[in-house]
Amino acid sequence: MTTIAIIGAGRGLGAAVARRFGKEGLSVALISRSQERADGLAADLSSEGLTAKGFAADVRDPDSIAAALEQATETLGPIEVLQYSPLPQKDFMRPVLETTPKDLVGPVEFSIYGPVAAVHAVVPGMRFLPGENRGTILFVNGGSAVKPGRNVTGTSVAFAGQAAYAQLLNEVLGEEGIQVSQLIIGGRIEEGDPEKDPDVLAGLLWDLHEKRDRFRVQVSAD
Repeated sequence: MTTIAIIGAGRGLGAAVARRFGKEGLSVALISRSQERADGLAADLSSEGLTAKGFAADVRDPDSIAAALEQATETLGPIEVLQYSPLPQKDFMRPVLETTPKDLVGPVEFSIYGPVAAVHAVVPGMRFLPGENRGTILFVNGGSAVKPGRNVTGTSVAFAGQAAYAQLLNEVLGEEGIQVSQLIIGGRIEEGDPEKDPDVLAGLLWDLHEKRDRFRVQVSAD
């Protein structure tokens, strides 16, 4: 059995993705800054008959990300899918003229250093997966990744960097059979919304993994 590792797993989109991919036969590694929250979600999924386990990591600490992904592989099996979707901190979102160099450190660590560390941790294993399709890396970002907002400067700058990194990975890793895709979600994720309900978004992420025919899907804000 192979594994989906969800970095930034919570009870909204992360839980929906875990259920969707878990029901398709993947084990689920739930990676959160809080071991307690990850364990609680894993227990809920396990009670539904899915194979899931929680792991703790701070996405601003590359070593902790690498360690969590290594533990997930050893515990659950090879990582076939990596999803990077932690929720940015509110203090990353400051007006542009109030944003200092120090204010950009956190967003860059969160949205650039973190995913780079995660990718380096999983790609070597993906290369050993059988068949032509050797894994998927999924990035989930807010709308400022493609349309910067002057009042959310940290995420606008850092998400743009992450988007560029993801697109470069798509070009290079695609040659090895590893799919890299990005889901852009404008505005809030809302239960019951026809486009932005967590289950709907989880379906889009499954399609990106299964169909392997697009780099980016964008769900716009109303």
